[in-house]
Parts: sequence; C-alpha cells; structure tokens
Amino acid sequence: MNKNSSTFDVIIIGGGLAGLSSAIHLSKASLSVLVIEKNSYPKHKVCGEYISNEVLPYLKFLDIDVFKLGAKKIDKFQLSTTKSKLISSTLPLGGFGISRFCLDDALAKKAIQVDAEILQDSVEDVQFSNDKFSVKTINAKQYEARIVIGAYGKRSNLDIKLKRQFIKRKSPYLAVKTHVKGNFPDDVVALHNFEGGYCGVSKVENNHINLCYITSLDAFKMHKDIDEFQQNVIYKNTFLKDIFNNTSPVFEEPLTISQISFDNKKPIENHIIMCGDTAALIHPLCGNGMSMAIRSAQIASLLIIKYFNSEISDREALEKQYLREWNTAFKLRLKTGHIIADLFNQPKLSEVLMQVLKWFPGILPFIIKRTHGNLMKSE
Repeated sequence: MNKNSSTFDVIIIGGGLAGLSSAIHLSKASLSVLVIEKNSYPKHKVCGEYISNEVLPYLKFLDIDVFKLGAKKIDKFQLSTTKSKLISSTLPLGGFGISRFCLDDALAKKAIQVDAEILQDSVEDVQFSNDKFSVKTINAKQYEARIVIGAYGKRSNLDIKLKRQFIKRKSPYLAVKTHVKGNFPDDVVALHNFEGGYCGVSKVENNHINLCYITSLDAFKMHKDIDEFQQNVIYKNTFLKDIFNNTSPVFEEPLTISQISFDNKKPIENHIIMCGDTAALIHPLCGNGMSMAIRSAQIASLLIIKYFNSEISDREALEKQYLREWNTAFKLRLKTGHIIADLFNQPKLSEVLMQVLKWFPGILPFIIKRTHGNLMKSE
C-alpha cells in the first residue's frame, strides 16, 4: 500500500477498541485501511475496563494476548445496593480486567504492524456521493474510501454534522474514572450502587484497581467538587467507602466525561457503518460495553471483506446484513440493560429485588447471560 495515497478501501473514524480491531482484521484481509484518531497512544479513557471472555477467540485471531499484557482473570461478580446489601455470583462465561491504556496501545501497534495507517487528526466532515466517501479532517486533509466505519465513541461533533437524533437531546449523565492501589481480589468485578448512580470496581494490569462510576449531572452539581460528592454520596455505600478510604490514587486527578447518552442510535448513518459506542451504549450497570465494541468490529469487518470479495452484491445488501447481524447480537442486551438500569434507579425497588435475588440465586447468572454474548468465533 502506498502510504502517501489519499485513497483507501476503508477509512475508520476513531481508534478505540472497535476501530483498531476492525483495522487489524481488514488489514489482515489485504484491504488498505486508514484510522483517523484524535488522540495519541497510549492514553487512559473513562471506561469500566472489564471485558467478557466472549471476545477471547477473536482477540487471538487478531494476535492479541491480553494475559501476556497483564490482564486479570475474573470469574466472580458482586452487587450491592445503596443500603450496602451485597450478593455474589459466579460469572457464567468469565472475563478479564485490562486498562484501555494498555489494550488500545497493543491494538494500535498491531494495526501498524499489519500495514494499517493511523493518522492523529480529527474528522471534520464526511460526504457520500457516487458510491464513495470523501472524508475531511480539521487539518484540511482529504481522503476517499469505498467504506467508512464510525468508531469514534459516545458522542462527537461529527454526530451533529450527521444530524443524528440522539445528539439533539442533552444527556444528564456524568462518568468519573480513576486507578488506585490497594487490596482487592484479582478475580472479582464488583458493581456497587449509590444514590443516583453506580460504581464498577475491578483489577487491571500492574495490580491497579479501576474505579469507574456514573451519576446524574444534577446530583453531582449539588456538590462543589468530586471529593465532596464522594464523601457525601458515594461513601453512603459502605463497600465503596472502604475501597476509596483504604486505597491510594495512581492518577493525579480522576478522569471525567459528561453528556453520556443511552438513547437509541442507528448502526448505519449516511451509509457509515457504526461500531462500538458510536452505534449504541449499553448501561455500565451491565459492565460489557468493551466486549460489545470488539464484537461489533468483528461483525462489520467480516461483512466488509465479503463486500470487497463480491460475496455481498452491493452497498444496500451490506447495510441490511449489518443491521440484521447487529440487532441479533445486541438488541436483547441493550433492552435488558435499560430494564436493569431503570429498576436500580429506584432505591426501594432495588432493595426488594436484591432480596429476591438472595432467595433465588440462580436468577443473577441468568440476567448476566442476557447482557453477555456467547464465545465469538475466532474470525
């Protein structure tokens, strides 16, 4: 591939889990790929950093060994209510903990190794005409491609350009993430609820503990800063109070992201194939967004390869097939995630539900299965 070319088979907007996984997969199939990513690697991102084992066969196909990178094997789940009632369960499929700092960097290096091109820039506009795309960056660079994948995350100015419906509505959620050092089991992912939100806790590489919580912006604004919010709200859950008080911070300051939208999105917009959080965002309460990003990349990549090999007749057939497979893989997960989040946003009802789960412990693994997929095929 000519690295100075401005024409590619596929342009991927966003170099996170979905974008980089697609870049590796498509490049291994001898397609010319350009990834446009605004950030440099490695970089921390606001993320729960727990991934279901369902993606391990596919990561193996991409030549990524997460355990060589230091990932922690996780097979237990803990859930607590705002009143600190706790239940535990095994994870039916299991998972692992690894930071985005580590995994994104490994994927980016692999993408470059298999001849994908990564450009640090931001996309300003995408136009579709005469069955091809024209992509313009803020640095006034212009590229063309037959296929464009949108994998740029939860929200972007590009969503405004594309006139996506969800971007027109303000979202009331804020997420905060930090890494700390201290005692926490390697094999547990915990989800601790507090009034107006919930916090995920799990180990990642280097024995760091990832703490990532989401809350309503209105609730957060009632306090002068993150420390005061944690003291007055989060610490009411005794499990979270213990974790925060008995660990030491790794980050100088926590990372934050606002305007997180759980509204429905379309997996295809203006003929752009959307992957990962760009296509849909599952409630962090389900703890499986990273797996969904990687799985969506696999679905898109396999179909795009078939399209270039003329096994899929035209763009319309490609888009219809992607929508079918995307809905099959994720529609039930997203619906279940919305229901669970709605229930746990009602403290009194969540306490009753916790009691039911204690009486019938088999229900919790069943719910977990509905928010997770099966083992993915290796390619």
